[in-house]
Amino acid sequence: MDQRRTQRYKLQLPLHIFRVGDEHVYRIEKTRDISSGGVCFLSASEIVVGERLDYMITLSGSNPPVRIRCLGKVLRSQKPEQNSGYEVAVTMERYCFVKAEELSELAIPA
Repeated sequence: MDQRRTQRYKLQLPLHIFRVGDEHVYRIEKTRDISSGGVCFLSASEIVVGERLDYMITLSGSNPPVRIRCLGKVLRSQKPEQNSGYEVAVTMERYCFVKAEELSELAIPA
């Protein structure tokens, strides 16, 4: 039985990862589902449970796009049998909206 506290929405949205733990990275993944408490995404590489993640989700369908930068912690990182990547669940502990002019600071194309 699913015992999640918040409703999950199946959405495939761009997810940019900037930091895993203390390591600066830049990877683009896609969300599998999202809720007010966190996000699940598929990753080509494993991310260790307990690591802190600095990431940004881009909400599609608006002009200009709405971007939300989040800080969270990896709760689950597992390799499903039918998938070649890893399924990663991460909390959304802190977040802020990112303005278009702030994207250059993150080295992301507008």
